[in-house]
Amino acid sequence: MNTHAMGAMVFIIEDEAAVSRLVASALNEFGLATEEFRSGSSALRRLRQRPPDLCIVDLGLPDMDGTELLRQIGTVSTCGVLVLTGRGHTVDRVMGLELGADDYVVKPFDARELVARVKSILRRRTLAGGAAPGMHLRHAKFSGWTFDVAANVLQRPDGSEDVLGTAEGQVLRVFVERPNQILTREQLVGHHDLSPLDRSIDVRISRLRRRLEQDPQNPKLIKTVYGAGYLFSALVHWT
Repeated sequence: MNTHAMGAMVFIIEDEAAVSRLVASALNEFGLATEEFRSGSSALRRLRQRPPDLCIVDLGLPDMDGTELLRQIGTVSTCGVLVLTGRGHTVDRVMGLELGADDYVVKPFDARELVARVKSILRRRTLAGGAAPGMHLRHAKFSGWTFDVAANVLQRPDGSEDVLGTAEGQVLRVFVERPNQILTREQLVGHHDLSPLDRSIDVRISRLRRRLEQDPQNPKLIKTVYGAGYLFSALVHWT
């Protein structure tokens, strides 16, 4: 176990010792405490004793399938979950997200990106637990813009305002709550049975780009990640 006085606690459930040590070292460097587990059963025993703030879960564990572990974590803890796995197929990614994972990272991975994703999950969950966007903290500020997520009001850098439609507002809210993360079309729409032929999300993205981007054809804020989804590239501050 590695600890840090001020850090959140992260459980690393990974049977490859080298990978586990790499993840732990990166998280410790940024002030997060870690405990490492080589099996799902040992992690579940510890979960019941000391619930962590977040679990990083490998789907390929020796004693149980990672998807079963995700289900069991959800029954004994409300912690955040990040899946870290070599399974890059879309069906695995969708299943992981449907089982409650907050994010999904495929090996090989960049340690700095992993830390950023962990911190983003922890930040989001802190907001949701204490003062959720749309309740006490309802104004997301980014790149000179302000979005009131409760009223769907978007304020431009010059102070003028637009009221967004419900569909556009929903997508922008997901973006500001999960900045700098690759989000699937299903995550942005809010359901998992989206047809590959459904272009509604693309229409909403196009409308948002026309509002937010100086050059909608070369977007700087809402970026397309080909084959994966979209990414909202901005620092977001909540008030």
